[in-house]
Amino acid sequence: MKLATAIAAAFVASGTVAATTQATQGVTRTDLQRHDLSMEGRETVQARIDIAPGVTAPWHRHPGEEVIYVIEGVLEYQLEGKNPVTLKAGQVLFVPSGVAHKAHNPGTTNGAELATYIVEKGKPLVVPAPHVEKH
Repeated sequence: MKLATAIAAAFVASGTVAATTQATQGVTRTDLQRHDLSMEGRETVQARIDIAPGVTAPWHRHPGEEVIYVIEGVLEYQLEGKNPVTLKAGQVLFVPSGVAHKAHNPGTTNGAELATYIVEKGKPLVVPAPHVEKH
């Protein structure tokens, strides 16, 4: 299985959300909650994403916004068309709907984020974006 496909498969929601954990290639997603929103056709998904030292979650997109709060370690994020930013525990990042991005753990310890997705219900949570220009 290609790495981008494997990572994307690790992000895809699995139905039952309470503490569902999926892992592949050094990236682990633990789904914490999923709820319908008051806006028709929208839902929120909250998950803990752990990225092992030296591992990169490849370019991907979401069918909605992602709000990131780094809870452990150091993570480097790159959004399509932007320079990379490095965040440490306690810092935040907003990823607009449909914007391709990737995350990398440049550290020597685990990196983790609390990801809150506000997305279109019924669409895959993660879509690989393997052909994004690298900056």
